[in-house]
Amino acid sequence: MESVSQSISKLLRRPKQSSALPEELCRRFSLAEIKIATNNFDNDLVIHQWGFCRAYKGFIDDRTRTVTIKRLITKPNKGFEYLLRTEVLLLCQLRHPNLVPHIGYCIDEDENILVCEFIVNGCLFRKLLYKDHDKDPLPWKQRLKICVGVASVLHYLHTGVKHTIIHHDVKLDNILLDEKWEAKLSDFMSSRMCPLNLSTVRFVYTEEDTTYLIHGTMAQHLDAEFLVSGELTDKSDVYSFGVVLLQLLCCRKASHVVDWARKRIQEGTINEMIDPYLIGKIAPECLMIYLDIATSCIRTKGVDRPTMGEVEIELERALQLQDSADAASKDGLDPSGEYNYPIVEYTGPASPTPEPEDSIWDSDSTTSADFSFNTTMPNNQ
Repeated sequence: MESVSQSISKLLRRPKQSSALPEELCRRFSLAEIKIATNNFDNDLVIHQWGFCRAYKGFIDDRTRTVTIKRLITKPNKGFEYLLRTEVLLLCQLRHPNLVPHIGYCIDEDENILVCEFIVNGCLFRKLLYKDHDKDPLPWKQRLKICVGVASVLHYLHTGVKHTIIHHDVKLDNILLDEKWEAKLSDFMSSRMCPLNLSTVRFVYTEEDTTYLIHGTMAQHLDAEFLVSGELTDKSDVYSFGVVLLQLLCCRKASHVVDWARKRIQEGTINEMIDPYLIGKIAPECLMIYLDIATSCIRTKGVDRPTMGEVEIELERALQLQDSADAASKDGLDPSGEYNYPIVEYTGPASPTPEPEDSIWDSDSTTSADFSFNTTMPNNQ
């Protein structure tokens, strides 16, 4: 049986006159056009670089349109080329308001390049965890809207296309923010497409495949089932999204956020877990739902996690509750014009099958998600 990567390679190498994909769906650039757009790959135009790719700010159509040009710069083997071609094939076909719009690609003279719309406010990681946060932190409702947007596009990938797509690299770095601060999911190099009519299929990766994927995705974003067995499901995306939810609430890097949050919950000090900027700004009823969602997403077993559709609905409800609370509290703003909500107790989501204490992860693991939610948070505000 031909692999997805082999199929992609054949599709992208077809002559234009016989190709139905992807030339009819997106634009094919020549290498000469790409060099003009990037001033011959000028280092001053580099906006991001990671393991085997470099992203440039570029200008096309007589410099009337600003784009992001992602170039494969290291090719230790053909696997990395296949990953980039996977992204080309997927992005040429996908349409969703919370996806980074794909413009075209270039495969010419051993160059493998993607051309996407330039997203002006960059990645969520930089906005949340770098100096940008200190000088201009994201408001809570903006964070909620970002969560809703990412949940919406993941729901679309899992259920709204002919073949279920598992993104497999959901993290702050791959969530971009446009001029309206709306979320745009990017980077599909690690994504996998399921067989027809199967939405929860598990992929068993070879050792070679897993090496490629771990290279591009830090283990702390991945669920235990994949890391132990190499099997991938749509619930793997749900776990990764749960890590993102915790990061947006706690304003911490992913490497220890799950265990760190678990400890705060067990100690009953959730007020110490929340980003200090958000203290007093989150309506209690909104916070309870948000914590329920986040903790449900990072359950150890994928079968116990919600679907992205369920997550999206609950996040929309949390946003509505925040809106309602804000509207009802306008007369209670403090002198600085900020809301001053109390921090309430949190006992965890109701569940007929609570997480087992004996996880496959050791208690010191940075990827463990077997939370215990029987503690409460003191109301000391």
